[in-house]
Amino acid sequence: MKTLKSIFLAILIVAMLQSCIVSEKPNIDFFQNSKYDFKGAQFASINVPMVLAKSYIKKALREEGESEETIDLVKKASKIKVLTVTNGNEEMLNDYAQFLNHNHYEEWASIKHDGDDINIRVKQDGETIKNLLITVGSKKSDIVFVDVKGNFTANDISKMINSVSDK
Repeated sequence: MKTLKSIFLAILIVAMLQSCIVSEKPNIDFFQNSKYDFKGAQFASINVPMVLAKSYIKKALREEGESEETIDLVKKASKIKVLTVTNGNEEMLNDYAQFLNHNHYEEWASIKHDGDDINIRVKQDGETIKNLLITVGSKKSDIVFVDVKGNFTANDISKMINSVSDK
């Protein structure tokens, strides 16, 4: 019986850690479209298992003295996907923006800082934010996409931003 439990536990751990593996296949919907010509862009993606990540992230935030608002926002996240693109181009970003507009994402912020463009878009269901997409693009054609799924409100995000800007 102990052997059976050990085998089951090992399989469960391997299944959970499998999503941590970095893949060369894109994990965000737009980039999974095989008909689109990405013109030499290279992808690296990771799906962060929240069961493992939440406790680690909360502990790290507390050690760095982050506010409880930021920690509360992490608690409400249910899934995080990260995709990095090297050799990306402006046309690809424009097509991605059109894809997001077509799929009911609203642009909340667009920031330029030290040559980097940061774009924040959300998809809402009533007052609840279901998806938060953060895009960071640099002049070197390297782009990072972060897709956070959860149940947030605009007030949650506002509290977190205010707590960070007070420092």
